[in-house]
Amino acid sequence: MGYLKYVREAWKKPNKELLKERLLKWRREPVTLRIKRPTRIDRARSLGYKAKQGFIIVRQRVNKGTNQNPRLRKARRPKTRSNKKVLWMNFRLIAEQKAERAYVNCTALNSYWVGEDGNSIWHEVILVDRMHPQILADSNINWILDKKNRAARGLTSAGRKSRGLRNKGKGAEKVRPSRTANLKRRKPDVFNERPTP
Repeated sequence: MGYLKYVREAWKKPNKELLKERLLKWRREPVTLRIKRPTRIDRARSLGYKAKQGFIIVRQRVNKGTNQNPRLRKARRPKTRSNKKVLWMNFRLIAEQKAERAYVNCTALNSYWVGEDGNSIWHEVILVDRMHPQILADSNINWILDKKNRAARGLTSAGRKSRGLRNKGKGAEKVRPSRTANLKRRKPDVFNERPTP
């Protein structure tokens, strides 16, 4: 493995001063920013990144915190009031989806964490240009040519984790092929009822 082993060990306990300087710089940058080379070369290489044309690294910023429901506008206040709404997606999947929307000709291969502060979290997303000749000729990566919008469909590693597909066997009976498909099979009358004219 060589030097990548030492890079991985260094990222287990990162230098706080260096990370603080990076975060101060990243806050002033755009939300989606294409960068020349990965910040964590060991993580990028292990997730399929190659230093060749057709591979793109994007640093994506995502706001932390929960999404909120609109405020209640009724006359009385309910006994239990909560305006928090927890998403089923994790921040890594949200970053992949935003990066895919910014670069429409690319598909998200994978992503990894690079930093966070109190308000934001940064991930670097590995994108693959589906129409690039180098990608078309490479038999190790050209399987991605017909896999459009992988992040939006929950097919990346972060998407599969959010869908509960990391679990198998007992306790995971309702996650395959999908939660909606399982619900349609168990309660078909809920999905097939037609509105009365």
